Amino acid sequence: MPIVEEFKKFAVRGNVVDLAVGVVIGAAFGNIVQSLVADVFMPLIGAVTGGLDFSNYFLPLSSKVTADTLAEAKKQGAVLAWGNFLTLCINFTIVAWALFLVVKLMNRLRNDEPSKPPTPPRQEELLTEIRDLLKARQS
Repeated sequence: MPIVEEFKKFAVRGNVVDLAVGVVIGAAFGNIVQSLVADVFMPLIGAVTGGLDFSNYFLPLSSKVTADTLAEAKKQGAVLAWGNFLTLCINFTIVAWALFLVVKLMNRLRNDEPSKPPTPPRQEELLTEIRDLLKARQS
């Protein structure tokens, strides 16, 4: 039974719980950013570039591939899905920027004043003064 108790102590420690919460929130945040990229940014980029849909841009690596969409092309053979890769790179950049802004905001909200060390007891202060006086007399 000691291993079960050890695991229980490990599982309820603050760091493990914080990590679990972070992973769940991160997954939800990733879905939001993915929707932002797919449903907002990529259509805007497509509109600016003349209606291009990057998600269906691919380079066939086989002469058998004759499809017009990426999904159909993947069924026919090997393709280099560079449009999908570009979309994921934009997604990553937005996630990285958003996390940068969140960390920057958290650092601004955090109280950066260093905490003062606790004052020593009066007896310790007196002993320090006596020590300093003795050192001064010896010099």
